[in-house]
Amino acid sequence: MDEGVPVSYRIAGLQHPGVPGSPAENLRVLERAAEQAAADGARLLVTSEMFVTGYNIGERAAEFAARPLEAELAGIAQRTGIALVAGLPLPAPGGVGTTNSLLLIDRDGRRVVRYDKTHLFGELDRAMFVAGDELAEPVDFEGLRLGFLICYDVEFPETVRAAALAGADLVIVPTAQMEPYAFIAEHLLRVRAWENQVHLAYVNHSGAEGELRYVGRSSIVAPSGEVLAAAGPDDAELIIADIDVDAVPRARRDNPYLADRRPRLYAAGGAA
Repeated sequence: MDEGVPVSYRIAGLQHPGVPGSPAENLRVLERAAEQAAADGARLLVTSEMFVTGYNIGERAAEFAARPLEAELAGIAQRTGIALVAGLPLPAPGGVGTTNSLLLIDRDGRRVVRYDKTHLFGELDRAMFVAGDELAEPVDFEGLRLGFLICYDVEFPETVRAAALAGADLVIVPTAQMEPYAFIAEHLLRVRAWENQVHLAYVNHSGAEGELRYVGRSSIVAPSGEVLAAAGPDDAELIIADIDVDAVPRARRDNPYLADRRPRLYAAGGAA
């Protein structure tokens, strides 16, 4: 391993109901969580989908997208000394519409990644947002190669497979998963990690927003399918796990799905 690359990398996920329509309060919650995560040795804190503003907020998503929320996130990262992956609305590229997005902000307050959700779920998502047109290219960050998806994106096997084929060690998935879809959080994430030999960090809301009741059950999963950390269905809590930097290459030696693929056989079905 190269000198300076950590043997393990500690990440945290914030499962919390938040306050729909109140970025100021949600940013206060996020800063307190960042302080706690940093004190516990985490180097990266992940929020749920649209945590900064709330998810089920209707037309206010466009209003909040115009606010300088990225600058607020940068300030939190700088004050607490921890990198952030935060979910929020942003103006769509080209200025037409609003995207359901995440930002990776490093501990110095600099933007590293913006990713716009590519698979919109149901009428609620489509009423508020326009879809992104490209999956995020994984990025090298502090000794790990990180991929990014948002909620419904992870339910398409091609998305995680694309990240794995691009060398991702960890795929980060802020989500707003609601009833009756608890089985996604309980079962699908372990399968996605296993079949692609990647870590997954799936961070959900708890509580409720309007008619939506969130299922919680945030988790950080190893390439073996082992759940490294998990929250309950209703908890507001910080989950923390150590990512073994060597786990992905070890898993790919032991379970060679990626090496044994035969893409020519799958091309007619649109597989990567």
